[in-house]
Amino acid sequence: MRIAVYCSSSVKVAPENLKLGFDLGVAIASAGHELVWGGGKISVMGTVAQGARSVGGKTIGVIPDRLMNIEFIDNESHEILVVEDMRERKGKIEELSDAFLVLPGGIGTLEEFFEIWVGRYLGFHEKPIAVIDPFGSYGSLQVALNDLTQNHFMKPGQHDKVLWSKSIDDALLYITK
Repeated sequence: MRIAVYCSSSVKVAPENLKLGFDLGVAIASAGHELVWGGGKISVMGTVAQGARSVGGKTIGVIPDRLMNIEFIDNESHEILVVEDMRERKGKIEELSDAFLVLPGGIGTLEEFFEIWVGRYLGFHEKPIAVIDPFGSYGSLQVALNDLTQNHFMKPGQHDKVLWSKSIDDALLYITK
């Protein structure tokens, strides 16, 4: 199984988020799965791939040409696909992956998460999605989503398309069942 991870590429994240990324990479590879990710070697993005490779896991990175020097392409990856832009990157990651995991991140992570979530809700794919948030980084987002639901901006069934978890193990179990 190929599992995509959406996560932070910001260089100023807390050490516990870097450890979370590394531990997730280890867990994915230890379970015999391949990692598909954004192809960068910095921040959480880099530690997820390092974690996977530390236990012999295969990593497949997808990075836009313009970001190769910004996100610092991970040349240790087993495979790097260089694409033209972010739209192509998201499409290629979706095409390559069987499931999606989301770690805390910024607007890029949120964009990827919402796009894949909407695609699942609309039936463009049936691939499972889980958010792993052990530190409550997305607590205010969940409140906002609940407010949107209460105000009838979100439709019934939309929340059911994503598992929100505090645990790597629970999220992996959900997406691989």
